[in-house]
Amino acid sequence: MIANRNLLLSGAAVLSIALAFTACKSKSVSPQGNKVNMPFTGNKYESNASWFRGTGQGASVKQNIARGKADIDAKNQVASQVGTNMRAVTDQYLGQTENANAADVADKFQSLIREVMSTDLADLRKIGEETYLNDQTQEYTVYVAYEIKKAAMFRFMKQKARAERKVSEQELKVMEDILDLQIKEAEAAGD
Repeated sequence: MIANRNLLLSGAAVLSIALAFTACKSKSVSPQGNKVNMPFTGNKYESNASWFRGTGQGASVKQNIARGKADIDAKNQVASQVGTNMRAVTDQYLGQTENANAADVADKFQSLIREVMSTDLADLRKIGEETYLNDQTQEYTVYVAYEIKKAAMFRFMKQKARAERKVSEQELKVMEDILDLQIKEAEAAGD
C-alpha cells in the first residue's frame, strides 16, 4: 500500500514536471518577435496637460557615456515637446489675430523659445534612472525619465521674454498674454 502510494506520488510529480516543461516549450512566438519590457513606459511617463515628460536610453561600454546618451535623449524629447507646443500656440495666435505685427511677434516668440531650449529647461526633474549591465557584451544600458511642470516652464519663458531687449512693449504684451493663457490651462489641468 505504501509502495503504491509512493509510486503514485512520484508518477504525479513526473507528470507535473513534464507538463510544465511542455508548457514552457509551447509558448507561441509572435511573428514580430518577443515583446521587450522597457523601463519608464506607461501613463506615468507620458506628457499630459500638466507635465512635459521625456524618457531616454543610452548604451555604451562606459557607464558614464551610457548615462550621458540617455540624458541627452530624454532632454531632447522634453525640449521637442515644449517647442512643438509653443509653435502650435503661436500659429494659433497668427491665425486669430489681424495685428499687422503678428508675424514679427511670432518670429520673436519662436526665437525666444529656441533660446530657452538651448540654454536651460526650467525646473527639469529626473523622475527615474535604471542601469543594466549585459554580462556577455560588458555594455551598460541606462534608462532615464525627466519631467517639467508646464506652468513652471511657461513662467520661466515669461521671465526670459521680459529680459529680452529686442522685444517691443507691444510684442512683450502679446507674448505674456499667450504664456499667461498657457499657465492658466496647465494649472487648471492639475497634477
